[in-house]
Amino acid sequence: MFNGLVAYLDSIKARDPAPRSRWEIMLYPGLLAVGMHRVAHWLFEADLFFLARFVNHFARFLTAIDIHPGAKIGRHLFIDHGFGVVIGETAEIGDNVSIYQGVTLGGTDPANGIGGKRHPTLANDVIVGSGAQILGPVTVSPRARIGANAVVTKDVPEGAVMVGIPARSTLVDASEYAREFIPYGTCNETFDPATQKVELLQCQLEQLQKQLVALVAERDAAIVVAEPAPRKGRSRA
Repeated sequence: MFNGLVAYLDSIKARDPAPRSRWEIMLYPGLLAVGMHRVAHWLFEADLFFLARFVNHFARFLTAIDIHPGAKIGRHLFIDHGFGVVIGETAEIGDNVSIYQGVTLGGTDPANGIGGKRHPTLANDVIVGSGAQILGPVTVSPRARIGANAVVTKDVPEGAVMVGIPARSTLVDASEYAREFIPYGTCNETFDPATQKVELLQCQLEQLQKQLVALVAERDAAIVVAEPAPRKGRSRA
């Protein structure tokens, strides 16, 4: 258990340069909210719904993070800052997911009044930017990034970067994920939420420039191959 906690704290430190020690991370509201949710979820699974709700409400009072006791959360969930985060009952979150402040994993209201899978599923290594809303039983595939204030209502493919209302995929290539962790789910390590649109346009411009250079090189290569070899003149005696 101790080793598991240390690994969890180290996973947060790898994604957040602010803390100077593990002890400092222990004070994070997101850490407290996830820890109390583990207790609430255990009570919920044991059909002790009132006690589960009590723990849930107490955690929300302390942290301003509302995680329904029924939500299923994997390993090393990092809720940074956290205030205003809402995670619904049937939400499912994979491993190493990062969520920033103001995010909602919201549900849809079934027309027949019968509950079911109403909330999103986030796969491993997903990053959800501040203020984003992911609504309904949609699936956000591994390594996807949801930009700040985006509204997602459809499934997100693996490695996609989603921005806008409704959210749409940008031209950022999935291979960019080979780099280190990028905060706020953006393309640029120096991302500022206030300049999100500019940053995303810069990312798209860089990708288009790379594609243009590749196309020009391909065209030049094709021209060289197509050109006939020069004829050698016959020498006269």
